[in-house]
Amino acid sequence: MRRIALFINSLQKGGSERVMANLAEYFYGKGYEVILVTQYKKEVEYEIPAGIRRVYSEPEEERLQGGRLHNFLERFHTLRGIWKAYKPDVVLSFLGKNNLMAILTAAFLPVKTAVSVRGEPTMEYEGSKMQAVAKLLFSHANGVILQTGQAKAFFPKRVQQKAVILPNPLNPLFLRERYTGEKEEVIAAAGRLDDNKNHAMLIRAFSMIEQEFPKIKLVIYGEGESREKLEELVSEMGLQKKVELPGSVSDVAAHIEKVRIFTLTSYTEGMPNSVIEAMCLGLPVIATDCPCGGPAELIKNGDNGLLVPVGDEKALAEAIRKILSDPELEKRLGDQAFRIQEQMEPQKVCRMWEEYLNGLSV
Repeated sequence: MRRIALFINSLQKGGSERVMANLAEYFYGKGYEVILVTQYKKEVEYEIPAGIRRVYSEPEEERLQGGRLHNFLERFHTLRGIWKAYKPDVVLSFLGKNNLMAILTAAFLPVKTAVSVRGEPTMEYEGSKMQAVAKLLFSHANGVILQTGQAKAFFPKRVQQKAVILPNPLNPLFLRERYTGEKEEVIAAAGRLDDNKNHAMLIRAFSMIEQEFPKIKLVIYGEGESREKLEELVSEMGLQKKVELPGSVSDVAAHIEKVRIFTLTSYTEGMPNSVIEAMCLGLPVIATDCPCGGPAELIKNGDNGLLVPVGDEKALAEAIRKILSDPELEKRLGDQAFRIQEQMEPQKVCRMWEEYLNGLSV
């Protein structure tokens, strides 16, 4: 394999997009010709090296004036035309319908396809019809990359036999010496402000303990459609002076490395980058034990972090209380979490992806 095409909706800031950008940079640095195919470009995106070719797969608007079938065929022919023009050895696709389109458009072309489900399969493929289509088409992909054992169990045996579970390469910004100075009195979270991330649960849990720990603040980094609802909730609870929503920041590591606790409160997650990154900084992490099992594969409860049931704000409040009240536990959880940095080292993980994809092109 010397030429690889990476296919995703956009490079808008998010976990899957971060992994795609990391892989693009790695393959480019190793001398591969990298074609990064996205449907469109967003205003705020991850940066990629100038030598990586960026191609857009969304047809021009005037070509999408027909019905659903017409528009599907326009998108199909545009994407298939890209594969024909650039002749990649391997197409690596991320997320939902992109995976299905990659398999369909590369059919009968001299190109291998590898598709990757980044979260809970039933969320990426909603409804019984879409799930049946995914299970069928994935059996025709050359490779399938998943995040967890639970995600693998979703697919039939013929897909499981070709599937592999690969970790996410760590953002190099989180490879740094562990901060050992005085901690900030902050509980932090970082991620898109949407319903799935369930930051409302975190705010309600915080309201249960904030009077016991009068110096502590809650800071939630990220942007999204739930901002207004979260701001209203903060106002309703009278927490405007204790809860901050500063939006997206460019260097998350620098903003969270001094906090006392990092939290993830999602309903579903694949392999959450934010938890990996926080652990690599040596932070005590509290996460929901959510499907499809990513947090539970990272956190051994009580050893290198704490797991709480999905949606259980009382359990979350108790977990926060437990850490803030016990400096020895706080230190031990952080010490054990920091050890994950070795296994998530970016070059090591990216080599695993490279070896797998090269194996497809033989």
